[in-house]
Amino acid sequence: QVQLVESGGGLVQPGGSLRLSCTASRSISDIYIMGWYRQAPGKPRELVAYITYSSSTDYLDSVKGRFTISRDNAKNTVYLQMNSLKPEDTAVYYCNARYGGHNAWGQGTQVTVSS
Repeated sequence: QVQLVESGGGLVQPGGSLRLSCTASRSISDIYIMGWYRQAPGKPRELVAYITYSSSTDYLDSVKGRFTISRDNAKNTVYLQMNSLKPEDTAVYYCNARYGGHNAWGQGTQVTVSS
C-alpha cells in the first residue's frame, strides 16, 4: 500500500493562500485518481478536488476558481494550491489515492483561516 504524507497546512488570514503537498512513497504515475478531501469539526469528510492519471480534474463547487490541483509524477507529489481562502475552508485536509482496489489516506494537515 502506498504511503501518503501531507504538508503545507497552517494558519492564514482570509484572502490568503496556501499550497498543500502530498508526497507518495512510490511512483504515482499509475495511480488512477489522487484527491484532496477535507473534514471540518462536526461535518462529514468531503471531496475537494481530484486529478486522474491523465490529469483530468474536478472540484467542489465552493472552491472552483480558487483552488487548483496538480501532480508532478517525477516527484511523486500532488499539490493543492489554495487562493482567496475563506474561514469556511478551515478543516483538516487529507490526501487520497485510489488504485488497483486500494484506497490509501494520508494523516491529514490542518488548515485554519482566521483573522
